[in-house]
Amino acid sequence: MKISEVAMATGLSVDTLRFYEKIGLIDPPARDAAGRRVYDREILGWIRFLGQLNATGMKQADRVRYARLRAKGRDTLAERREMLEAHREVIRRQLEQLHDTLALMDRKVAIYHDLEKESADA
Repeated sequence: MKISEVAMATGLSVDTLRFYEKIGLIDPPARDAAGRRVYDREILGWIRFLGQLNATGMKQADRVRYARLRAKGRDTLAERREMLEAHREVIRRQLEQLHDTLALMDRKVAIYHDLEKESADA
């Protein structure tokens, strides 16, 4: 795949893909005879995973560290698992906080409905 095709498929800009390559989030792709980047389709799954880590608040430095460990292969399986377990706990706490916040918003909305109804009945 050309870099423009990866950009279109992932929603990332060409500049972002080049930046990801520069900082080590994605491996440098092969080059064609003209020197243009040629990506394997497998990169799409990896970029999707990186996006999910980003969306859950994993810091860029941690994503880069994870990518570097991944590039080292099976010898880093335990360390990568531990990183994901720690991040999973962060996500679990975030979800708990969001659940509590949603319950508070539900109560507040109900209060406003009641107050509006009282005003309309008066």
